[in-house]
Amino acid sequence: MLEEKFFLVREDVLPEAMKKSLEVKEMIARGKVTSIAEAVQKVDLSRSAFYKYRDTVFPFHTMVKERIMTLFFHLEDQTGALSQLLATVATAGCNVLTIHQTIPLQGKANVTLSLDMSGLQGDIHTLLSKLKRLEFVDKVEILGTGA
Repeated sequence: MLEEKFFLVREDVLPEAMKKSLEVKEMIARGKVTSIAEAVQKVDLSRSAFYKYRDTVFPFHTMVKERIMTLFFHLEDQTGALSQLLATVATAGCNVLTIHQTIPLQGKANVTLSLDMSGLQGDIHTLLSKLKRLEFVDKVEILGTGA
């Protein structure tokens, strides 16, 4: 499993599709458009390019200011898995705001956690690495961040 790494990159070296994806996200966040289709049309970007980059490129100020992060997990159905996942999050200094867990099907369950990251000890990269190393975690994704 590859570890996610984060980099701070100057805007002028970003590919045009990434810059336009950021524009689309901003238009949606500010209510300037009613749909993703409308936003991508306004900035002349394909929807597929937007979906490729929407969860991978963020303005620096939002990543610094954000205190709430939503993480998605694909877990193996094991006794105590959710408890151990929550303990790892708590040990890192995060506060769980919401939990949504699907019923396990074929030995797998999806869990979505919204976390208050303001007490995070260390950085998000370290936390994600710890979570990915848990034996029952098949997948971890950042779904989004909020204020």
